[in-house]
Amino acid sequence: MAKQRYIALDAMRGLTLALMILVNTPGSWSYVYAPLLHADWHGATFTDYIFPFFLFIVGSAMFFSNRSQQAVAKSERTRKIFKRTALMFLIGLLLNAYPFTGALDELRILGVLQRIALAYCAAAFIVWLPGMWRLVIGTVLLAGYWGVLNVSADPYSLADSVVRHIDLAVLGAEHLWQGKGIAFDPEGLLSTLPAIVNVLIGFEAARILIGSENKQRAQLTLLGLGGLSVLAALAWHPLFPVNKSLWTSSFVLLTSGAGMLTLLALVWLEKLPAAVPVLKSFTLLGKNPLFIYVLSILWVKTYYLFNIDGVSLYQHIFELFTDFLNPYNASLMFALLHVAILWVIAWWLDRRNIVISI
Repeated sequence: MAKQRYIALDAMRGLTLALMILVNTPGSWSYVYAPLLHADWHGATFTDYIFPFFLFIVGSAMFFSNRSQQAVAKSERTRKIFKRTALMFLIGLLLNAYPFTGALDELRILGVLQRIALAYCAAAFIVWLPGMWRLVIGTVLLAGYWGVLNVSADPYSLADSVVRHIDLAVLGAEHLWQGKGIAFDPEGLLSTLPAIVNVLIGFEAARILIGSENKQRAQLTLLGLGGLSVLAALAWHPLFPVNKSLWTSSFVLLTSGAGMLTLLALVWLEKLPAAVPVLKSFTLLGKNPLFIYVLSILWVKTYYLFNIDGVSLYQHIFELFTDFLNPYNASLMFALLHVAILWVIAWWLDRRNIVISI
């Protein structure tokens, strides 16, 4: 495999992970600045781009792994894909179960890592196909998902969407997320199908950027495709609303287009000497993304196992910040502290050349 690689690709992965930790770890969910919250239903906030960016980066990384394994038999590559998928899904399931005090018959089955696992698995096989077939499959997934959702009388509602009904039928209400007051999983089975396209577009972005001999033309191509994707999403929105919870096809186009434009912006920043140290600092988080993400969840959940004067350690630390900051800034500072702590851990791993992967 050729060693050429943009720092921007690794920096985008680390930056996305840092933002994921930031939005997942406020000091209090009652005091969060609006951009750091998901859109309640239709529409998209800054935060709604983070998870699809991670899927985009999974696809970009897949381009490099495919190039490095061209000489490996497909049977062996297939075994590795299924092994990685199963391990990632299992880790996500165990994260849901931790600290293992809840009843198994109420355990949430799906989640962020589970969606990444399933989308990765499907995309890993699709990218073996010629480019035209990848385009056809991606188009069918997006257009087909639109058609399937519209079999419902109220296709884009929380209670009556096909996404929810399939999850209820397959998994049962007790195994779904309950955060909106009813059983509905934003990482549902059906809505994982369009998420595969986020991974595929990430793969194509890396292929265009790295695989082209003419780098200037490659960057202009990425600029054009990113812009067209965003415009297509906005044009589609009145008919098929941008919605992260349903992971609508317009949401896929919007976030994938933004992903291409963000990657391109980082590539341009890479040309500025002053920006390179900042980009490299983010690459540290990106070298052990799964480990750092899992650790961030375990770290926060562990706080709730300890109490000080009847208050959880999590709440206690947040209240320490409120002694000198208003609640919103205290909540933000709590999250930034955890980003910093996990960055130091990533730095320590990098210094010792430790890479934890599956």
